[in-house]
Amino acid sequence: MENTEHPFAEFIKILGKGKKGSRPLTQDEAYRAMQMIMANQVEPTQLGAFLMLMRIKEETSEELVGFVQAARDSLQVPQSNMQVDLDWSSYAGKRRHLPWFILTNLLLAENGIKIFMHGAAGHTEGRLYTEDVLKVLGIPVATSFAEATQQIAQVNFSYLPLQNFCPRLYEIIELRWLMGLRSPVHTLVRLLNPLNATHTIQGIFHPSYRAVHQQAALLLGQQNMAVLKGEGGETERNPDMDCLVQSVVNGELHDEEWPALFSRRHMKAESLDPQQLLAHWRGDSEDEFATASIIGTAAIALKLLDSNRTQQQAQQLATDYWLNRQKQRFSF
Repeated sequence: MENTEHPFAEFIKILGKGKKGSRPLTQDEAYRAMQMIMANQVEPTQLGAFLMLMRIKEETSEELVGFVQAARDSLQVPQSNMQVDLDWSSYAGKRRHLPWFILTNLLLAENGIKIFMHGAAGHTEGRLYTEDVLKVLGIPVATSFAEATQQIAQVNFSYLPLQNFCPRLYEIIELRWLMGLRSPVHTLVRLLNPLNATHTIQGIFHPSYRAVHQQAALLLGQQNMAVLKGEGGETERNPDMDCLVQSVVNGELHDEEWPALFSRRHMKAESLDPQQLLAHWRGDSEDEFATASIIGTAAIALKLLDSNRTQQQAQQLATDYWLNRQKQRFSF
């Protein structure tokens, strides 16, 4: 009996034919490849080869769009009439500073902005992940889309771990322990926007990925999206540095530079104790880096939510939110 080539081999050959023979996948090819991956129709050896070939060459916007569309088509998202304002991805984890962006989210939620956050924990050693921090703060973590939408309806915020809504993608992210490298899945999950929020915001670590995310969002039809090089790769403005935000504003590409808020850089924290977030929210501790990060990140989100705001107006509104927060408790 003659051996028959596996259908997925087509995509490995496209990527792996060497410097002259290889090329990027088209959007349709990327869609079909990810469709097979999501349906468990590939062999483990093929999956590893595919992920590492993609890692070496790096994803194009068209490939990302195909990957995202296939992944989204595999999700079981219940119908809901609730409109989510902001999709916030959180997949990097923090290593040098605490995840102050969590307080940004709670601040925005306290002021009526409906936020859906999704992420994954534990795939890189030595990092502090959103899911774990939320549990320390006593903030419930959703286990399903239904629970997430219920939480958003009640308190304007919910965090849903990737493994609870797309176990297949989570399995692939966990392969980092075997491969030693990230894969395209670390990029595509940031673009999923499972609940079709009107606005999306993403943080990346490598600056070259900003434009790729921006272009992919445009091709995906996301009308309002922002991506920035976030502190540690999370969606968090580092107040010590200029921050280029590349975005889609009302369906058009837009780049905007946000200036550093300090003239000198702050030292990284000696230790990462999540309880410090609660202390800072309550006003029991002083940390100018933390406050500037929380407010500065909120300002970028507020400008994304209303493009008519100037940077100064967004920064002032974020400052007002922070000064008038309910210090004695989170709104949960």
